[in-house]
Amino acid sequence: MAQKNTRLWREAQEAFPGGVNSPVRAFRGVGGSPRFFRSARGPHLTDVDGARYVDWVLSWGPHLLGHRHPKVEAAVLKAARDGLSFGAPHEGELRLSRILHKRLPWIGKLRFVCSGTEAVMTALRLARAATSRDLILKFNGAYHGHHDSLLVKAGSGVATLGLPDSPGVPGALAALTLLAEYNDLDQVRQMFQRQGSRIAAIIVEPCSGNMGVVPPQPGFLAGLRELTRKHGALLIYDEVMTGFRVHPGGAVAAYGVEPDLVTLGKVVGGGLPAAALAGSAKLLDLLAPAGSVYQAGTLSGSPLAMAAGAALLENLDATTWKRAEAAAARCAEGLEEAAKAEGIPLTIQRAGTMFTPFFTAEPVRSAKDLARADAKAYGKFFHGLLSRGVYAPPSAYEAWFSSSAHGPAIIAKTLAAARAAFQDLGRARPKR
Repeated sequence: MAQKNTRLWREAQEAFPGGVNSPVRAFRGVGGSPRFFRSARGPHLTDVDGARYVDWVLSWGPHLLGHRHPKVEAAVLKAARDGLSFGAPHEGELRLSRILHKRLPWIGKLRFVCSGTEAVMTALRLARAATSRDLILKFNGAYHGHHDSLLVKAGSGVATLGLPDSPGVPGALAALTLLAEYNDLDQVRQMFQRQGSRIAAIIVEPCSGNMGVVPPQPGFLAGLRELTRKHGALLIYDEVMTGFRVHPGGAVAAYGVEPDLVTLGKVVGGGLPAAALAGSAKLLDLLAPAGSVYQAGTLSGSPLAMAAGAALLENLDATTWKRAEAAAARCAEGLEEAAKAEGIPLTIQRAGTMFTPFFTAEPVRSAKDLARADAKAYGKFFHGLLSRGVYAPPSAYEAWFSSSAHGPAIIAKTLAAARAAFQDLGRARPKR
């Protein structure tokens, strides 16, 4: 690693736990030391030593139009000139609300918060209040934020670091979370047969992204919807990651099954800290001050984040979204072809503008299938790409993200680096 990166990494390890402010950034899943970035534009990142990378992380999803899209940047600068924060209502909140209602016509009301974790925490509190029940059913390998209720079998970040299920979470709270395997409707049905009268809600990524991209099997979401209605529970979609990435109209447009509540993030803030909880007016009106379920946030509805999110979504038309989707499809196809040429087992799973290359010959349908994937091979592949100017997620269990800025030249550079990285892997494999 170049000189300034090395110095900053040494200093960061003295300043922050593990040297980072979010665990997956530490490169624990792939080895080596993280890069420190100083700037970004379009599909590129530039590090502090001046090295330039094609970026397939995109700040873990928000930059669907690429970094520093001119209209998003202009909207943020204009909002900043008017004031960074008011702690009071402003028109920007209504502007983004109108855009979200147009894209998600099934929702009634929404509330803006500052993070996906906060949105999910509020959704669970609302579900428990609405049903007068305590149990929440989630899926093994799904990450819904780092709050106590759901930090159990919690997906890519925990899997990458090899951490225990829920250290620091009281057993009494963990006991209120039921676990099932994603895409296993029979298992969910059995849980409802045993404890349906105590289950407040199912929370699910309609297309999983936090154990890598794992789409729902046919009938899975419809089956969850049927079970929750039958037993008086709520269905919550966590679209913090997948919102507007699986489909420009959200998961309901993609899969045709409406939840009771949805949490949104990442794209909604345009790269700034913002998220939202949305659903029927009847449910949302249980929140204070309309109702008695308390939630508050000093920086909720940040003027800068509202401006960024609105500008991004206003410029996400059919053409730009299809361009981003086509980039993901072409890159995924090219990676699969390059791996096959070297005899390396690889299964790529894609949903819209997200995809994951799993180093296994078999499809991944749930978290239990991840054991078949070769995380060490991914780590070597990651560094093969990094050394050739391509920045991929530093974990075998994460989604790659495309943008409308990932044009043919960017795809070509990525695939050239991938072919060379796969060749390195092929040469390193034991000879039979």
